[in-house]
Amino acid sequence: MMHGPVADRAEAASAAPGGTPVAAFERALSVCNNVIVASAALALISACVILSYSVLGRALFQMANYWQDEAAVFLLVGATFMTSAYVQSQRGHVSIEAFVGLLSPRANRVRLWLVDVASFAFCTFFAWKSWTLAHEAYVDGQVSNSMWSPPLAIPYVLMAFGMSLLCVQLLLQIITPIVDGARR
Repeated sequence: MMHGPVADRAEAASAAPGGTPVAAFERALSVCNNVIVASAALALISACVILSYSVLGRALFQMANYWQDEAAVFLLVGATFMTSAYVQSQRGHVSIEAFVGLLSPRANRVRLWLVDVASFAFCTFFAWKSWTLAHEAYVDGQVSNSMWSPPLAIPYVLMAFGMSLLCVQLLLQIITPIVDGARR
């Protein structure tokens, strides 16, 4: 089922005004997000190639599967978490649109701001726990249970870094209307 443009997503294209520090930081984060999205696209393609190689190797040559599944999972975890800030900058995360048409534009701006604050609180806790998990995995030398045994700190750091970028993006969306007086 196709829908028309959603009111709160149309506002995502606007940015903080001009030469404010918030606008400069937002542009820098946007550049970072674009680089990450391009890298994540390569990671997804790599995961597809690795899994295809794994399936063909097992089916045609009865080759053992030592590293392929975990490498693909690590790439997918990295692509998923690292691109979350970009998706949030586009307001592309799942949202409930039932209230958008019922509320006034001002009430929708307040609703979006409150959702951003609640999301920021949750994501900050998630990022903090992810960093502690990554630190613990690194310090303890934790590895996966496979024969390949890659360090678990790799996906944990990708998860923690991606959640931290998401927190920064949410913080920008929270402070922009306060600092600049206009909701994105």
